[in-house]
Amino acid sequence: MFHPDLIERAVRDPQPDITRHPDSCPALVLNADYTPLSYYPLSLWPWQTAIKAIFLDRVDVIETYEREVHSPTIQMKIPSVIALKQYVKPSEYPAFTRFNLFLRDRFHCQYCGSPHNLTFDHVVPRRLGGKTTWQNVATACAPCNMRKGGRTPAQANMRLMVQPIRPTSWQLQERGRAFPPNYLHESWHDWLYWDVELEA
Repeated sequence: MFHPDLIERAVRDPQPDITRHPDSCPALVLNADYTPLSYYPLSLWPWQTAIKAIFLDRVDVIETYEREVHSPTIQMKIPSVIALKQYVKPSEYPAFTRFNLFLRDRFHCQYCGSPHNLTFDHVVPRRLGGKTTWQNVATACAPCNMRKGGRTPAQANMRLMVQPIRPTSWQLQERGRAFPPNYLHESWHDWLYWDVELEA
């Protein structure tokens, strides 16, 4: 049974050291095969959700923070790494969002390579029948987007560095390894393998 008093007690008793406050102690969530559910965004649960999952027997605790939460009858360390007990099959293809588009294109303009003022461009303009799909949208900086206007790359004499494709979730996960979040708790490193090519 989940004990909500664990949450209430911790929130009522904030720590002077903000890095040890429960709200700064998210849990890295691994699938049942011990790989992260997602690399980017990194699969993290708030400490309350992680503790609830523990009491519901849905996860195993792999690593913990030193920070503890208490109730009148229970004391436990906040989990820093948890693994689902039941495997969740990842979706084959990611959602078509602006963020995932930028991630596919490594956060660089596909015309000039700039990482600044990013937006997106319809390779075949909509006025010429181009659709808003993975295969027809590319990351572009604002100046290149303005320069290209409502023309095709050939008409604008602008070459795409890489032709846009519909990426698989696995491909985006591989892209995400190159862009770790600003904060990584030390207990997460063994489970992430940032920038390391995994053997098949």
